[in-house]
Amino acid sequence: MKRIVFSFLATVSIVVLLFAYRTSTSGRMTAAPAISGGSVESTPAPSSTSNAQTVTGEVASTQWGPVQVQLTIENGKITAVNVLQYPNGNHRDVEINDYALPILIDETTKAQSAQIDMVSGATVTSDGYIRSLQSALDQAK
Repeated sequence: MKRIVFSFLATVSIVVLLFAYRTSTSGRMTAAPAISGGSVESTPAPSSTSNAQTVTGEVASTQWGPVQVQLTIENGKITAVNVLQYPNGNHRDVEINDYALPILIDETTKAQSAQIDMVSGATVTSDGYIRSLQSALDQAK
């Protein structure tokens, strides 16, 4: 009888601990501030070309924080992408976006549009990136 009671209490304790465990993705993060000097860029913006146009997309709010894209467009082509804001509220956000943003930037410069694939494992950031990218492209027209 003592063994059964002990086993039952141990099982209940383990279940309670498992449900009480908080992961880095279990709560809603506050919006990340704009990053100055730490943004992700594809290439440096051209220094003095008369045909260059810089457009900034609207801030796309996501569940993990804002995403905002800035484009440099020369002669109708996207020549540079600068990600001004992206979720970076915790170590996991930084890890995901350090991987995903260069891929999204590369896809943007190759596709020359917002018709790009999302990055697996960074769906939330990809969605916000594409929305802000489309906003920037709409402004450039």
